Amino acid sequence: MPYIDDGFEALTKPFYNGKKLTDPISAVEDKNQLLPAFLKVKGLVKQHIDSYNYFVDHEIKEIVKANRIVKSDVDSSFWVEFLDIRVESPENVGQNGSTTNPKVTPQECRLRDATYSARILVDVAYTRERQKVIRRNVELARMPVMLRSNKCHLYGANNAKMEIMNECPLDPGGYFIVRGTEKVILIQEQLSKNRVIIEADEKNNTVMASRINLQHNVLAEPIPIVIILKALGGLTDFEIMQLVTGSDARYQDDFEINFSEAVVAEVFTQQQALDVIEEGLDALANIVIAHIPVEGLDFYPKAIYVAMMTRRVLMVRHNPKLVDDRDFVGNKRFELAGQLLSLLFEDLFKNFLSSLKFNIENTLKKQHRAIPADPLLQIGAQGKHITEGLNRAIQTGNWTVQRFRMNRAGVTHVLSRLSYIAALGMMTRISSQFEKTRKVSGPRALQPSQWGMLCPSDTPEGEACGLVKNLALMTHITTDADETPIKRWAFTLDPPAEPLRNFSGAEMHKKGTYIVHINGTPFALTRFPKRFATNFRTMRRRGWISPFVSINVNENLSAVHIATDEGRICRPYIIVKNGKPRIKESQLRMLQAEKITFDDFLRNGVVEYLDANEENDTLIAGTEKDITKATTHLEIEPFTLLGAVAGLIPFPHHNQSPRNTYQCAMGKQAIGAIAYNQFNRIDTLLLTMVYPQRPMVISKTIELIHYDKLPAGQNATVVVMSYSGYDIEDALVLNKASLDRGFGRAQVFKKYAADLQRYPNGSRERIGDKDPELDKNKALSKDGLADVGWMVESGQVMIKKESPQDTTSSTIGMERRVEAFRETPITYKAADPAYIDKVMITQTDRETQLIKVQTRQTRRPEIGDKFSSRHGQKGVVGIIVDQEDLPFSDAGIVPDIIMNPHGFPSRMTVGKLLECLTGKASIIKGRRDYGYGDAFRSHPLEAMSAELVDAGFSWEGKDYFTSGITGEPLQAYIFNGPIYYQRLKHMVQDKMHSRSRGPRAILTRQPTEGRSRDGGLRLGEMERDCLVAYGASQLLLERLMTSSDAVVLDVCQRCGLFGSKGYCNTCRSTQQVAKMTMPYAAKLLVQELLSMNVGVRLQIEDEFPHPR
Repeated sequence: MPYIDDGFEALTKPFYNGKKLTDPISAVEDKNQLLPAFLKVKGLVKQHIDSYNYFVDHEIKEIVKANRIVKSDVDSSFWVEFLDIRVESPENVGQNGSTTNPKVTPQECRLRDATYSARILVDVAYTRERQKVIRRNVELARMPVMLRSNKCHLYGANNAKMEIMNECPLDPGGYFIVRGTEKVILIQEQLSKNRVIIEADEKNNTVMASRINLQHNVLAEPIPIVIILKALGGLTDFEIMQLVTGSDARYQDDFEINFSEAVVAEVFTQQQALDVIEEGLDALANIVIAHIPVEGLDFYPKAIYVAMMTRRVLMVRHNPKLVDDRDFVGNKRFELAGQLLSLLFEDLFKNFLSSLKFNIENTLKKQHRAIPADPLLQIGAQGKHITEGLNRAIQTGNWTVQRFRMNRAGVTHVLSRLSYIAALGMMTRISSQFEKTRKVSGPRALQPSQWGMLCPSDTPEGEACGLVKNLALMTHITTDADETPIKRWAFTLDPPAEPLRNFSGAEMHKKGTYIVHINGTPFALTRFPKRFATNFRTMRRRGWISPFVSINVNENLSAVHIATDEGRICRPYIIVKNGKPRIKESQLRMLQAEKITFDDFLRNGVVEYLDANEENDTLIAGTEKDITKATTHLEIEPFTLLGAVAGLIPFPHHNQSPRNTYQCAMGKQAIGAIAYNQFNRIDTLLLTMVYPQRPMVISKTIELIHYDKLPAGQNATVVVMSYSGYDIEDALVLNKASLDRGFGRAQVFKKYAADLQRYPNGSRERIGDKDPELDKNKALSKDGLADVGWMVESGQVMIKKESPQDTTSSTIGMERRVEAFRETPITYKAADPAYIDKVMITQTDRETQLIKVQTRQTRRPEIGDKFSSRHGQKGVVGIIVDQEDLPFSDAGIVPDIIMNPHGFPSRMTVGKLLECLTGKASIIKGRRDYGYGDAFRSHPLEAMSAELVDAGFSWEGKDYFTSGITGEPLQAYIFNGPIYYQRLKHMVQDKMHSRSRGPRAILTRQPTEGRSRDGGLRLGEMERDCLVAYGASQLLLERLMTSSDAVVLDVCQRCGLFGSKGYCNTCRSTQQVAKMTMPYAAKLLVQELLSMNVGVRLQIEDEFPHPR
């Protein structure tokens, strides 16, 4: 099938906001067209993809460049050098490494439980018999490929190509496929590295700065700061005093006491200082504050840095406001997939080099070699460890890098495919490495600096509240930019910055002099910080410097900070000059005609990225009318401060804020369409809605993230009234006729898989033939697999797998062993029957046979199923009523759902009322453009009411209703209209559980626990206390013993130990042995104590003692 380019298709659609290419444009109102342009360039998952691309294109080359040569200690003439490294595109690989089908698609990997990975090729140079040999394209290992990255086959594919590859064009990408499961590397939140952060003392919240020491893991004990400064370049006491304090008398008085420590230790010269420091010069040069290089034993830059740290401590003592806030977003860095993989790959590559060297040396040591040593075989063999290391880390989520003592768990998660939104929300999730158990409010609180960067609504309730966050809609996370050209720019700007090493301490700290830092390291001085920053920004706006480099002036610390590092969080704003936004109508025209992209706006100085630190130097207007002479930037769209999941809520600014947070959690559990290719996938659990609908009232976010193409819910006609008493506590009344027509109907698909293993002795598992005699084999066809379309019931076999009984012995000589097989079938265990939907037979990449069976159940809503609107108003179905008993309006409208009015007053979800009214007006007029419920836009309530009145309805959305039971008019006009309802995944059929008799645990003989094991309902300690309080002793006895684990035992009354069959082994008599009923758990406890040499004697009395 030829590829069809869908470029023309895009032109025929309305561009955005319902505007066509021919409609007039206003620069101020239509600035929001930058938003789809931004998402086209950046997308919601772009930060993951950018980061991965940067890793496979640049970082991996840097890692190999840094460790490229392996030399041998045995034979000095032998060496191996890695010249270049690159990552290919994914292709199919057989067990022996032969490539079968050149192109492998992600969908094939999902179905075959394979890993979507590509070859890593290296060019190697080495010596053989003193000749230099160069081999190109040697396979080193395999790298898991992120979907939609520039190595993936989906990169740049249009809809037609996606269709051929069986992929969904709306799938965000940004995840990996390892052994058939989709894994996401969550964004990790860290404190920024290589920055000075001053913290107050935890106990009394103060900063003590009398005697200052330097502490480091390398140093055995804290060392006085003056001794360190002397060791770093042998400065005189006067120079040290000037470097730290300048000419400020307050700081000098504070710092003076530190010199006495050097005198006590008799340190006056650099040599004496180094004698005191046991670890010596090497540790100071290379390990302490390692990010400041020491070139040719020139310690001055490092001395300046240490002095600056000391000065910050002294400053905080005089001004406690200068204590840094660890929770400020500018002090955080967000690690993405690329950075984490880069750390892991570097560690694995270094391990690979050391094992390569070890193996080559072993070969070289063997004398009398006929064949010269060839390292290529070793490279392939040792490279497997890199492949396994990468796959294992992504599969388990345990990131272990020995060199940095980094040991993190839970870095990757399985991509949640409950709904399209669940998958999208997971891609923007930020996981914090903070332990969830501590009840600290600081890191959980909503920080003012998170405005526009992180979504204020989308966070889970409960223990992870505020620690797991989500990105807002237009947020971007930076990748690394090179700082050398930036330094060169700084020295050539007008006014230029002067190199720091030309100045003494007194000049550095003179009033009005600002130190310029790049990524936290001081490197220059300037007298004109404002002009310097303005000119620097001009360079950036002209596109001569990377748009993600930020600069900000800190007045308190007299410093100018330039940041180029990776993991900073930023977002775009429109630049305002002299009270006017710099965006022009002509530019928007060209954007609409797709002649320019969002990146052109960056280069033309219309839009720029600001990170959290630079935002502090700006005045941003929310809307055009807020612009004053002092305004520096304008928001592109106010609603982008919410994330993708919170963007589904119409009119969120009219709701109480926790309700929006509840909806963010429930929106991910709504059943709907998950992808265009949902019926080609075989997932562990797939929930789909039979008739999903686009919401009547939508927001711009919904259009931008294409939720209207893969929705999860239906527009229900809702009447707000109290009906029947089955609607107490948020329960809903459903119309039976609506359910018959398919309202809320869902399908549940489940996967059952069998992997036919091979064993080392050559035996393998197989599929047995059908045995028609047995009832449990009814669902099977002749080949031992279930028939598609057959209804399977509990206990029936779906895959008749058989395993060899003997998997260890191998055949010696020519004798054939007789293979005996035992049945290990895959059976259907659920209580409710299901239909066989698909049966797939394939081969894994380990060349074992794999069989997957998918079952299907259709579920219509029943009493106890959970529904929710988009405003955090959740409820279960309380009763399903025949249509003829429901109230109807004079227009003949009968509700799908009746909702109890008591759900409104305390919840204050006014957004729901507005959604109802707006939806009603847009239905009556047939106008799609009425149904926009964007955040922070003035809502045209009056206009909507006027439209209703115009069509002959009440302005407040109320109608005259007649009771379906009595036929009389209801006593009041009743509010009604369409509201979008979501069916959630919590269904009564999956939770309903009861038991009379059933299985017991082997050890304690008590009933098992949990629904899946058909367990009992536990009466716990607290329930027992309740019964004790009531004095219901016989009930207690019955619950805790008779109905649980009663056992009749023989107890010897003389020695108090257990006997058996009426005979006591200890006393060797049958005289005083009595029968007694007790809980089996108590008997077990006694025996376990006896086994640990704790003697337990039971003293028993007669229940009805004989009168003496």
